[in-house]
Amino acid sequence: MNKLLVLILITLNTAFAFSQKELKHEVYFDTDKYNLPPTEKNRLLLFISTLTDVDIEAISIFGFCDDIGADTYNLKLSQQRADAIKSIFSSNEISDELITNVDGKGEILLKIVEEKNLIKIRGLNRKVEIIVTPKKPKPKPVEKKPVAKVPKKKNTPEIIKGDLKVGDKIVFENILFKTGYSTVTYGSKKTLESIAKALVEREDIYFTIQGHVCCTQYSRDAVDRKTKKRNLSEARAKYVYDYFAKKGVDKKRMRHLGMRRKFPLGGDPKYDRRVEILITYVGK
Repeated sequence: MNKLLVLILITLNTAFAFSQKELKHEVYFDTDKYNLPPTEKNRLLLFISTLTDVDIEAISIFGFCDDIGADTYNLKLSQQRADAIKSIFSSNEISDELITNVDGKGEILLKIVEEKNLIKIRGLNRKVEIIVTPKKPKPKPVEKKPVAKVPKKKNTPEIIKGDLKVGDKIVFENILFKTGYSTVTYGSKKTLESIAKALVEREDIYFTIQGHVCCTQYSRDAVDRKTKKRNLSEARAKYVYDYFAKKGVDKKRMRHLGMRRKFPLGGDPKYDRRVEILITYVGK
C-alpha cells in the first residue's frame, strides 16, 4: 500500500513539473478548411484567457492535416491552419514577438485502426497544436550593498495634483487591463480609485482619456472578447470614463478616444494595454 502511495505521488509531481514547462492546447478543423469552427474558436479564446498571468517565453504553433489529399496540398493547408491560429492570437493581444514557430507540418499518417474509427481518427488529425513555454523563474537577486537614495518618483495622483499645462500626457502607471478585455485587473482598481479622487479635486483641468492596445498588426485595434467587436482601445477608454463619472468627475471635463495600436511603448506588451490622459485645458 505504501509503495502504491509513493508511486502516485511521484507521478503527480512529475506531471506538475512538466506543466510548469509547457502549456499545450489543440484545436480541430473541418475537412479542407483552415477557418476555425465557432466551438473550437471559443475553446481557443478560453485557453488564451488563461495566459493572462503566464510570463511567456515562446509560443509554437504547428498545423496538421489528415492523410487524404496530395502531399503538396496538405502541406499548404496545414500552414494556412497554423497562420489562421497566429492571426487569432494577434487579434487577442498576444505579441507576435512571442510566437517563435508557425509551421505547417502536412499530413499525419493514419495508424492501423478499426474501420469504424477511421473518421474519428482523421478528425483528430485535422488540427493545430499550440505549445506555450513559460519563462523560467528568475534566480533570487544577490543582496547588494546599500546605495544612495534616489528621489521617489511621483505617482499618478501626485502628478495630477501638480503643475500641469495643455498638451501634458499622463500615463496611468500600474493600471493594467486583462488581456482582450476592457476591464482592469483586480490589483489596479485601488490605484484607479485614487486617480479618480485626484481628478475630482482638480476641477480646473479638462482632458481626453486615450485607450491603447498591444500586439496587433498594422496599428489595428484589438478585438473586445466581451462584445466581439474590434474596438478594444475605445472600450478601455470608455470604461475609465464611466468609472470617473461614477466617482464624481464632471462629464463636461472629459472625453474618451480609442488610439488602437498607434503608439506602442515598447518593452513588455502588458504596458501597451493602457489608458492615459491628455490635458486639453487648464483653468486659471
